[in-house]
Amino acid sequence: MSSKLPLPALADETPSLWGRGRDHLRELLHYRYLLQNLIVRDLKVRYKNSILGIAWSMLNPLLMMMVFTLIFGVLSRNDAIRDYPVFFLVGILPWNFFSGSLMGGTVAFANNSNLIKKVYFPRELLPLGIILANLVNFLIAFVVLVVFLYLFGLGLTVNALWVPVILLIQIMFTLGLALLLGSLHVFFRDVVMVLDVVMLAWFFLTPIIYPLEQLGSELTLAGVTFNPAVVMRWVNPMASIIDGYRTVLWGTMGSEGAAAMDPAYLLRTAATALVTLIIGYTTFTRTQHLFGEKL
Repeated sequence: MSSKLPLPALADETPSLWGRGRDHLRELLHYRYLLQNLIVRDLKVRYKNSILGIAWSMLNPLLMMMVFTLIFGVLSRNDAIRDYPVFFLVGILPWNFFSGSLMGGTVAFANNSNLIKKVYFPRELLPLGIILANLVNFLIAFVVLVVFLYLFGLGLTVNALWVPVILLIQIMFTLGLALLLGSLHVFFRDVVMVLDVVMLAWFFLTPIIYPLEQLGSELTLAGVTFNPAVVMRWVNPMASIIDGYRTVLWGTMGSEGAAAMDPAYLLRTAATALVTLIIGYTTFTRTQHLFGEKL
């Protein structure tokens, strides 16, 4: 009889997808104080030597509201959109949050090259910190929107409970784009210049100063007939997101106030945001090891 004992089977040392995700989440939680410092730093830099300070977060959308209300409500004599100041604020606040976060997130890696090359930390905290700092501004400005909702007799209804869900979807979408474009910007510095032009066009292609219903219910191009409002929601995620805010806070063109959100509609928007986040994060993880060399 052999005296040799059977060797124990070797465990698979390759961590599972769930295991890697759990470990990475622990690492992010470990660096939560760094994230807080990044948020505070961004807010301090933004309002340094500013007389108005953080109050500009409220004054900026108000001044834009006055300008566009004058243009579309008085000069064009267009009274088809009820309570236009509220209509505009509901659109411009999430757009400002999105545009500020995306532009800042795109240059976050390049602007922190010294930090990236000197110390180790989860690099995704840089664009995430930019987004959360802009979230603070969004929440401050949102107080002004609530005031206007009550001034115009609309108030907050039970439909406003959808706002945190829509906000989470917007953050997912924005973070995915920021990780994608921020990673590309490390290698191609003209990404931010192209994005600057794209954001201007994107603004006018998003229902901020006009409702989607004004696009009409039918349009024919090259012999193909389609509903432009539906197509806009499919190809432009920010159109769906802003239309969602507007539905639950202001309503629709056919309602007298806030309307209910269609869960299926919101689920499609959430799926788009999740896919964008996966693509952006995948691009980031596959290129971040080259950041130190390229920066």
